[in-house]
Amino acid sequence: MALQFPEIDPIIFSIGPLSVRWYGLMYLIGFAFAMWWANKESEKPNSGWTKEQVSDLLFYGMLGVILGGRIGYVLFYNFNKFLADPITLFKVWEGGMSFHGGALGVITAIFVFAWRTNKSPLSVGDFVVPMVPVGLLAGRIGNFINGELWGRTTDVPWAIIFPTGGDVPRHPSQLYEAFFEGLVLFLILVWYRKQPRPAGSIAGLFLLGYGSFRFAIEYFREPDAHIGLYAGVISQGQILSLPMIIGGLGLMIWAHRREVARAA
Repeated sequence: MALQFPEIDPIIFSIGPLSVRWYGLMYLIGFAFAMWWANKESEKPNSGWTKEQVSDLLFYGMLGVILGGRIGYVLFYNFNKFLADPITLFKVWEGGMSFHGGALGVITAIFVFAWRTNKSPLSVGDFVVPMVPVGLLAGRIGNFINGELWGRTTDVPWAIIFPTGGDVPRHPSQLYEAFFEGLVLFLILVWYRKQPRPAGSIAGLFLLGYGSFRFAIEYFREPDAHIGLYAGVISQGQILSLPMIIGGLGLMIWAHRREVARAA
């Protein structure tokens, strides 16, 4: 026995040719939370942030997410198609966003913003990363509503038969990612930053946490059909997560050692 995917119309409502979709609303929720969180943090005494800086940072971050996510998806998951037809990069209506590409876009945005405002990229990164998991949570719920990016076949009691996934029960891996990469990671970051931390360590924890959760959940997520598994054991998502795990752990160790050296 398996659960049937609920009948959810991906379009919330339409006004003439304009349609509002659940997936777009999820992105909007993510950006709205980031705006609220960043402004709240900037209002704290001696935050070192102004409302204008927050507004500029969110603009850079939004560009990084959208451009990086799209470019990353095309290059990481559809590179052969891109070589055959480079215009596919601009066919956004066909769908396709990559978190790893979006992460690279945001990292680029952080460095550009830090350079223009004479701030430390590490401190900007620490300021930004607590906002990200809530956006991930919303985005994965959007994936679930769309009935896309489902998991591998399984016989667990909570397995779901997705309309686009064949007549077989599958892991609702979108919800696994929403829970661990979204809610759990957010709570970990909020707990960790309650005490003063070395610059860069919060950003490092985010990279380590996301990379580790994503690597583990990939074992439950169906690999992209046109890519499959490398050597029959590792997915593209896991390969892209490994640098995040290594880089995040390295950044945390370096940040703490740097703090100890300064205090000596």
